[in-house]
Amino acid sequence: MDYRTATPGDLAEIFRDLAIRMADQYATAGLNIDEVKDEFMMCLREGRGHTLLQDGRPAAIIAWREVDGAAQTAFAAHESFFSRSTVRFCKKHIRRIQALCGNPPIHSYSWSDRPEVVKWFRVLGFEELERANGYVVFELDPA
Repeated sequence: MDYRTATPGDLAEIFRDLAIRMADQYATAGLNIDEVKDEFMMCLREGRGHTLLQDGRPAAIIAWREVDGAAQTAFAAHESFFSRSTVRFCKKHIRRIQALCGNPPIHSYSWSDRPEVVKWFRVLGFEELERANGYVVFELDPA
C-alpha cells in the first residue's frame, strides 16, 4: 500500500464503486452521497486528504479537518480495502496524519453496528470516547 495527496478524480473513483457498508453508514448518519462528497471536496481543496493506493490504484480516501483541538477524519473506500493486509499501513498512516495536524487527538465517528469496526479501531490504537444517538466516537491519543 501507498498514498498520495487526494484529487477530485480520486474522489470520483472511490465513489463510483463505494463499499455498501460506507453508503449505509452515511445514510445512518443522515447524509446523502452528495453531502459526503462536498465535505471531502472542501478538505481536498485545503490539502487535507490522502488517497490510499492498493497496487497503484485508488482504494480509499481519508480526509481530515481540525475541530475543537482535535483532528476529525472522514473516510470512504472500495470494498476491497477492508482486509487484514491494510491494517498495518493504516496504523502508520493515521499517525502520519496526526503529525501533519500538529499531534492533536484524532476523532473518528462511526455509525456502523458491525462488530469488526470496534476491533479495527482498537487495532489502530483508538479507544471509544463516546456513544450517542447511533454513533460512536473513537479517539486516538496524541503520539
